[in-house]
Parts: sequence; C-alpha cells; structure tokens
Amino acid sequence: MFLDELKPLLQEVAQSPIAFFGGFVSGVFRIKLSDDPVKTWLEGQGAVTTSTDSPSGNGSNGSRSSGPQSISID
Repeated sequence: MFLDELKPLLQEVAQSPIAFFGGFVSGVFRIKLSDDPVKTWLEGQGAVTTSTDSPSGNGSNGSRSSGPQSISID
C-alpha cells in the first residue's frame, strides 16, 4: 500500500539519479539556481537558466508588490 505511493518517486530516481539528487540537495540547502556562482557554473556546463522570480515587480499588476493580496467574496 505505502510502496504504491512511492513508485513514481522511485521511477524518477531510477531514470535520472544525478538530476534528482541535485535538485533534492539544492532544495535542502535552499540554493537558488539563478544566483551566482551557481548560474555561471550552469551556463558553463551548457545549461539554459531561466528566472521565475521578478525582483523588480514587473508583473501584470503594475507597481504593486507580489505579496499576498486581499479579496472580498460577496
């Protein structure tokens, strides 16, 4: 029963163990792949890095912060 839930995780590890554990370690140590020197090293290895966070706040909401927003439900 419990092993059925772990099957997708184990399949992912078996398919690409280096990528899986690299992502796991970067998550544990909270390493941002968009920061130097990691970004520079990844680009040197031929990886394409993309930034998902927008520090300048250039989202669809203009000059608002990207923090939590309140909504009202009628």
